[in-house]
Amino acid sequence: MFSSLYIHIPFCIRKCRYCDFYSVKANDALISAYCEALKKELELRKSGVQTLKSVYIGGGTPTILPEESVKRLAAYISKGFGFAPDAEITIEANPGALDNKILQTLLNYGVNRISLGIQSFDDADLASLGRIHNAEDAASSIISARDAGFKNISLDLIYGIPGQRLEDWKRTLLKAVEFFPEHISAYELTPEKNTLLYDDIHSGIVEMPDESLVSDMFMLAGELLDAHGLRQYEISNYARPGCECRHNLNYWNRGEYLGLGAASHSFVDGLRYDNLTDVESYIKALSNGELPAGNSARLTEEDALKEIIFLGLRKSEGIDIELLPPHAIPLIVSAADPLALNGLLECNGSNIKLTRKGMLLSNEIILKLFEAL
Repeated sequence: MFSSLYIHIPFCIRKCRYCDFYSVKANDALISAYCEALKKELELRKSGVQTLKSVYIGGGTPTILPEESVKRLAAYISKGFGFAPDAEITIEANPGALDNKILQTLLNYGVNRISLGIQSFDDADLASLGRIHNAEDAASSIISARDAGFKNISLDLIYGIPGQRLEDWKRTLLKAVEFFPEHISAYELTPEKNTLLYDDIHSGIVEMPDESLVSDMFMLAGELLDAHGLRQYEISNYARPGCECRHNLNYWNRGEYLGLGAASHSFVDGLRYDNLTDVESYIKALSNGELPAGNSARLTEEDALKEIIFLGLRKSEGIDIELLPPHAIPLIVSAADPLALNGLLECNGSNIKLTRKGMLLSNEIILKLFEAL
């Protein structure tokens, strides 16, 4: 039974150079048809719901929806589900698609957490990423969200941008903490296929920073943000005590969740499944009374075990190996011991967690643990 809901809004003003998430350019007719399709999908899928503890509206750029579409969407959710008294309701927003009117509408309809796609406070970085906003817009969006009444603000930042120096990244971090956000996500830029950035790298137009510089940026973020009261609770996420993103923690804890919208993913009753990616196909399926089903996979015991390890080790608190199947415990301990001796893991009793140094090599470490199984 799920208690978390994700809603995907796949519309953007313009595609960023590094983004491989599914999104399309919006128009009023398409948005209206999409919102109606969301309503139909909600009605078809809501039977397994408990009281919702978290809602996350992501994209795309959800805040480019017209005010009336925001109101319709909020009404669908409110009518379809019950909410815990302290439910966390998050929306993603970009500085180039945000105004005071939409901020107030969001608050009036119960949204109590906003995740702002700042990415950088350096105009050169933002131009390199193909963002539609500049550093001044970024700062103004945070001030506007706080003035509107948002008490839980998260900032997304990116490091490892072509041309970015360590001192540039430090300035962005220092600027971010000036606003006293409750949460910061700091992501390493990863060139993905089918993006403009990837094409430019492989044609030699753009050069990515070397690995040692990117590693220094990661370590700097951890040290600086910790010094300003933002504790690292996951490889890329930092929060003030009590302000960790509950919706994402549910993912990392392998909690069940329902995803609505084109290209969304769900995990319910041991089944992971996704929706059709294409917006038009998604709308057409629901207009015919059909679920917009994409791919699905029922997890085996081995799948579940691997998920416990790789999702759990993303969290700073790590995993309790006593919760693993008995046969796996000695195998994991045997593989973990040499990694601990090299300062990549900490093993305390039944708890295993990555050190900050280990987080830099998380994929390699997790692969070694998998090989031990």
